[in-house]
Amino acid sequence: MIIFPSRMLYFQTTQKTIITQLLETMAESHSFKQRLLGLQNNLLNFAYQLTTSREAARDLVQDTTLKVLDNESKYVDNINFKGWVFTIMRNIFINNYRRQVRTATVVDTTEDLYHLNLSQESGFATPEGSFAAKEISAAINAFTPEYKVPFTMYIAGYKYSEIAEKMNIPLGTVKSRIFFARKRLQGKLKDYR
Repeated sequence: MIIFPSRMLYFQTTQKTIITQLLETMAESHSFKQRLLGLQNNLLNFAYQLTTSREAARDLVQDTTLKVLDNESKYVDNINFKGWVFTIMRNIFINNYRRQVRTATVVDTTEDLYHLNLSQESGFATPEGSFAAKEISAAINAFTPEYKVPFTMYIAGYKYSEIAEKMNIPLGTVKSRIFFARKRLQGKLKDYR
C-alpha cells in the first residue's frame, strides 16, 4: 500500500476541520443551554403573569423549555435570545388558551337554549344540581314582577342601563331592585351555602 503525502495531509486537515467544527457546535450548544437555564426564573415570572396559577406556570415553563430545545437549530445568533424564548412562551400560551376555548364550547340542543344560560360548573348534570336549579328558579319566580323582571334580565346578561331603558324606570331603581332581589334570593337559599 502506497500512501501519498498530499492525500494524507488532506485527510488530516479534513479530520481536524470536522473535529474543530464538532467541538464548536458542542460549545455553542452548551452556551445555548446555559443561556436557557439562566432564563428559567424570568420565564417562570412571565408564565405566572400569563396563567395566574403556579402549577400552570410551571407547566408552561416546561413546555417552553422543551420547545426551545427542540428548535435550537432554528435559532440565529444575531437574534435577541431572551425575546425569542419569551415569544415562544407567549405563542404556546395563546395556542393552549385557544385549544381550551374550543374544547369548552357547549352546543345546546334544548328548545329554549336553557343550558347555555347555566355556568359550566352548575352541577345541573347531577340530580342534586337539577333539584337546586329548580329551587332557584322557583325562588326567582316567587318574586313580584317589579323585582323578578329586572333580576332575570340582569342574569340574562343585560346591562343596568338597558334594563332601565326597556322598563322605563330610573337606573338607580333598577340597581336597587336587583340588589334587593339578590338579598331575598340569598335569604331563601341560605341552606345551599
